[in-house]
Amino acid sequence: AANGVDVVLAADHEFTPTPAISHAIVKHNRGGAGSTRQTSADGIVVTPSHNPPRDGGFKYNPPHGGPAGQDVTDAIQTAANGFLESDLQGVRRVPHAQALRAATTHHHDFLHNYVDDLEHVIDLDVIRGANVCMGVDPLGGAGVHYWAAIAERWKLDLTVVSEAVDPTFAFMTLDWDGQIRMDPSSSYAMQRLIAIKDKFDIAFACDTDHDRHGIVTPALGLLPPNHYLAVGIDYLFRHRPQWSARAAVGKTVVSTQLIERVAARLGRKVFDVPVGFKWFSQGLLDGSLGFSGEESAGAAFLRRDGTAWTTDKDGLIAALLAAEITARCGRDPGALYLELAAQLGEPVADRVEAPATAQQKKRLAALSSKAITSTELAGEPITGVVNQAPGNGAPIGGIKVIAKSGWYAARPSGTEDIYKIYAESFQGLEHLQRILVQAQATVDAALASPS
Repeated sequence: AANGVDVVLAADHEFTPTPAISHAIVKHNRGGAGSTRQTSADGIVVTPSHNPPRDGGFKYNPPHGGPAGQDVTDAIQTAANGFLESDLQGVRRVPHAQALRAATTHHHDFLHNYVDDLEHVIDLDVIRGANVCMGVDPLGGAGVHYWAAIAERWKLDLTVVSEAVDPTFAFMTLDWDGQIRMDPSSSYAMQRLIAIKDKFDIAFACDTDHDRHGIVTPALGLLPPNHYLAVGIDYLFRHRPQWSARAAVGKTVVSTQLIERVAARLGRKVFDVPVGFKWFSQGLLDGSLGFSGEESAGAAFLRRDGTAWTTDKDGLIAALLAAEITARCGRDPGALYLELAAQLGEPVADRVEAPATAQQKKRLAALSSKAITSTELAGEPITGVVNQAPGNGAPIGGIKVIAKSGWYAARPSGTEDIYKIYAESFQGLEHLQRILVQAQATVDAALASPS
C-alpha cells in the first residue's frame, strides 16, 4: 500500500494454497469475456511446503503463474538481503489498518473461485455418479477448508479426516528422521491416513501449501509418486479428447523411466528437464504440455478443453484425479499401476541422501561425462551420460548415467547441505543395489577430488 501497488488478499483471511494462487494468476492474466483486467497479476505464498514447520519459505509466482526462475529468485534474495543489511532503509511503510483501507488493497474469494472451476479440469460427474468414497487428510495445510467446500459444492462422498490447524504441526506423526514434515509421499508422515485406508475407495493428502499429493489405496497403501505419475499420464492422455494431439508429457530427469515407456505407447513426446517445476510452466500455459510431473509428488495438467488450469504444481487436482480414475476404470490407481508394470516392466527405485559441504556440492554439480570411466552400468552397456537435460539442454546440476534397464543420477540439493543419488532398475532389487554401489563410487570420487 505504501508503494501504491495493488494487492489482492484472500477474503475473510482464508488460508490459500499455492495452486489457488497460480489458478487465479492464470485466469486473471488470460482475460477474456467479462474481464476487467488492466494489468498483469503475480503472486506470493509463504509456506514451509513439505519441510519442517520452522523452514518457512517465500515463494514468488510471476505473471505466467508458475514458480519463478533462478534469475528472479536471486534478484529477490539480493534485494531482500540489501534491505535487511541497511536496517530497512528505503522501505516505505504505513500502519496495517491504513493499508487495509487503501484503494489499492482488494479482497478476493480464492476458495470459491477455485472450487467452482474444478469441473473444467476434473470429471466430477463421473466421480459423483460412481459414488466413490473418498478420504482426505489436509495435513493441517492451507487447503484445509477447500475440501469441505469441494464436497458440498459438487455433492461428493468426501470425508475430511482432520481439520486440525496447528503452527507447530504437533498432530503429525514423525518422519523417518524424527522431524515433523508434512510430506504426503512419506509413509511415516502419512500414518494417520494409511491406518484408516480401508474405510475408503481411495484416499489422499496434500502438503502444507497443497502443491504436492499423496495417494493411498486399500490394497497397496501409499503409492510411490512415480507409480502414480505413470498411471495418471496413461489415463489422462486416453480420456482427454480435446487435448492437442501434439501435447507432450513433462517429466524431470530423476523421474521414473516408466513414464517414457508409457508416453512411447501413447505416441506422445517427452519433455525431459532438470529438477524444478519452473521448467514446465510455459508448456502448461500454452498447452504444449498436457501433463507435467516430478518424482517428489508434484504434478499439474491441462483443463479438459486443453487450456491452462495452473502452471504450478496442484495437489488438489492430482488427488481428485485418483478419484476420477477409480470411478471411470472401476479400479484404483494402485491396481492400474500393477497392470502397467506387467505390460511395460516393473521398476524398483531408491533415493540416497547424505551430508555435503558447499564446496562438495559445487564439485558434484560440475560433474561431466569425463568422470564416468566405466563402459558398463551393473553389467549392461552404458547408453548415455548426460549433465544437460534432453528436453531443453539446461544443466541438470549433476550427472545421469543410463543403461537399457537402469540408471542413476547424482546431484546436490538446491536447498539443503546434502547430495542426492537417484537410481532405478527394471531388473529387480539386486540389480538396483549394484547400480547404487556404482553411483556411490562416482559420487565419492567427485567429493574427494581436490578443489
